[in-house]
Amino acid sequence: MANLTLTIDDELLSRARQRAAREKTSVNAVVREFLENYARADDEEHARNLIRLMDEIVEKDRPSSGGKKWTRDEIYDREVLLRYEHPPVPVRHKRKP
Repeated sequence: MANLTLTIDDELLSRARQRAAREKTSVNAVVREFLENYARADDEEHARNLIRLMDEIVEKDRPSSGGKKWTRDEIYDREVLLRYEHPPVPVRHKRKP
């Protein structure tokens, strides 16, 4: 672990030590926690931006039936499904042995 030297006003350090003592901690621990949170803020903001971007992509590219209401038979009829999704693609039929 590295050591860090800070130049701090004597009165400020005294007040910080008093508060840290009341909170049963140390000024060193308070500064360490602050620096951890400070360094993590960039990572958290980046993560929030990625999540927002993924939400936008999902919303824009959400699958849709285009308003068509499918019957159960149509859902399980591969030929109908293929014609609807890809009209120019020919449907292959299974060869009978």
